[in-house]
Amino acid sequence: MKYLSIIVLILLSVNTTNAQQKKLQKATFGMGCFWCSEALFQKLDGVVTVKSGYEGGVLANPTYEEVCTGTTGHAEVIEVTYNPSKITYDELLEVFWKSHDPTTLNRQGADSGTQYRSVVFYHTPEQKAAAEHYKAELNQTNAFGKPVVTEITKAEPFYVAEGYHQNYFNKNADQPYCRLVILPKMEKLEKVFKAKLKH
Repeated sequence: MKYLSIIVLILLSVNTTNAQQKKLQKATFGMGCFWCSEALFQKLDGVVTVKSGYEGGVLANPTYEEVCTGTTGHAEVIEVTYNPSKITYDELLEVFWKSHDPTTLNRQGADSGTQYRSVVFYHTPEQKAAAEHYKAELNQTNAFGKPVVTEITKAEPFYVAEGYHQNYFNKNADQPYCRLVILPKMEKLEKVFKAKLKH
């Protein structure tokens, strides 16, 4: 009887885990260097995983070196797996647009090239509608003082970046790029989105 109870508990646990995994959704954003984007979205409550990678180009399985040439058409992006019962897609979009400059074409700070473009790769018609609505509102209210040039396009094959790009800020916080570029973005995130962060 004891073993039967244990088996039932294990099965219930597996079913609960499967149900939770089915509820998880994906969002994909390009907003300049993926080291910065990854660090920001990892902090959000409801975000389960963040993977850095490449999307939107013509070459299958591109390397970082190939993407950096600007000839493959890929953008540096993050693929976010999130729990919509904890954080909504609209909230992710808010962090996306408030954490980079969506008015500059193919440039974020000192990083320039098509791989650094501002882009939303949508996975569902609902995501497309939400992104287009948000972008239109930003332009109607002239929120940035200049037109938002963010590309909104259907999700394409996502290629995970090399291992050394994953979890970059957490592994390399003392590197000059992390201190000078990523840390100020993290500090802004903690001020603007304090209520949405993991404790």
